[in-house]
Amino acid sequence: MLTVLAGDVLADRVGGSPARVLALHGWGRSGADFARVLDGTDGLAVHLPGFGPTAPPPEAWGSVEYAEHLAAALDGLGDTRPAVVVAHSFGGRVAVRLAARRPDLVAALVLTGVPLVRATPPPRPRLALRVAKRLHAAHVLPSVVVDRLRRSGGSADYQAAQGVLRGVLVRVVGEDYREDLARVAASGVPVDLVWGELDDAAPLAGARLAAELLPGASLTVVPGAGHLLEGALEGAVRDAVHARLAGGAA
Repeated sequence: MLTVLAGDVLADRVGGSPARVLALHGWGRSGADFARVLDGTDGLAVHLPGFGPTAPPPEAWGSVEYAEHLAAALDGLGDTRPAVVVAHSFGGRVAVRLAARRPDLVAALVLTGVPLVRATPPPRPRLALRVAKRLHAAHVLPSVVVDRLRRSGGSADYQAAQGVLRGVLVRVVGEDYREDLARVAASGVPVDLVWGELDDAAPLAGARLAAELLPGASLTVVPGAGHLLEGALEGAVRDAVHARLAGGAA
């Protein structure tokens, strides 16, 4: 059932209220991704601004602004208690920001496929783009040329993003989460990392580094699974959520 949390935040509600599980989806996806994960729970599968039926943000937000907007919506419900926050990819970026700033809203984190820590240096932009950006900064080249070069060499997500969401994507891919991971660890919020062995969007090596920054976090590797929340990975995430609801470790 589609419901309005508060303001303009939309979510699919499963079961009753208050929600014991809060699900945050990946880039280009929607809360519908968590239908089977939340089955049998009291949960909310949020449609983050710009995705599913929810309107885009008014400007190019980073994950901090997404988390603050979500926290305000949850506060507006008036019947919330700490929830198990399960999140995939982009949603996990928001979830970590939320847990770092509002641990009172988060009973536990179950994260999968979230690019939190890079295991290798980021690739350098193509030479043509680097030169174009310098020329633009010197007011020699118009911005439209830089944008054209960026689009031609950008990821599939970048090329598919429209309007303000393209700015959001540019912001979030450059974010660093080490400080917030330290804040989550200090807060005592338990964290379960459930990862596809073959995840190419958020490689397992990065998950291992994130686990080192989160003392006490569990890391479950799903053999043969990739990045998307499907198949064996979906089942493992669901198991982790239900284990947390039962008060145990995943």
